[in-house]
Amino acid sequence: MSNTRQPAIFVSHGSPTLPLERGPAVDFLRQLGGALGRPESILIVSAHWDTDRPAVSAAEKPETIYDFYGFPPELYRLRYPAPGAPTLAKRAASLLESGGLRTDIDPARGLDHGAWTSLFLMYPEADIPVTQLSIQSHLGPGHHVRLGEALKPLRNEGVMIFASGGATHNLGELRFHRGNPVPQAWTVEFNEWLADAVLSRRADDLVNYRERAPYAVRNHPTDEHLIPLFVALGAGGPDGVPQRLHTSISSGVISMDAYRFD
Repeated sequence: MSNTRQPAIFVSHGSPTLPLERGPAVDFLRQLGGALGRPESILIVSAHWDTDRPAVSAAEKPETIYDFYGFPPELYRLRYPAPGAPTLAKRAASLLESGGLRTDIDPARGLDHGAWTSLFLMYPEADIPVTQLSIQSHLGPGHHVRLGEALKPLRNEGVMIFASGGATHNLGELRFHRGNPVPQAWTVEFNEWLADAVLSRRADDLVNYRERAPYAVRNHPTDEHLIPLFVALGAGGPDGVPQRLHTSISSGVISMDAYRFD
């Protein structure tokens, strides 16, 4: 077991084409793995595995899932053949069950693009064992803080808790603004409110962001892409010191912000 306490991380994963792109967010993710160091294993929470109740993957060789269509052929040739972490999956399920959260173990679930595209840039050797945890977007932010709190002990066991979603996520607006280099005012205002709330540890405001944040619903018509942030928030604990690791806005409306919770 590692003696190095691991952080809880939230990143915005952007488009599935992220590994093929250039720009500030890609540059950030390429250096992030080295900056964070090598964990013994990774538990990743992606916006793209949404279930009725928590589930973890016990796949020994998780497949690279292409849960998208209409993208360049070279994207479908990329693989992220990281080993699975079935022992970690069982440990995570046990912690969640102990916290009163009934949890399923999926024997075969692979890594969706919300999981593997960021890891492809961060840890390109694909040699760190990974398991994935599902979200339950219908249960809202507070439930996911609770998930993170239950999983917090893993951080002392060499496990990085890695949450992948989007600080903003409105695909309708993206289609309208695609390629626009000018950040939209309503995106910037929400993004800065989010940063201030995270860095000030205003957990209650964050959990109730849809009522309290400016332009919350415009930036997040649905909850699922911000939901992973709350798992990282819970795993960071109330006494941790959050850090804003990166900020940039793509196509005017897609925040690629990232946070660390210790």
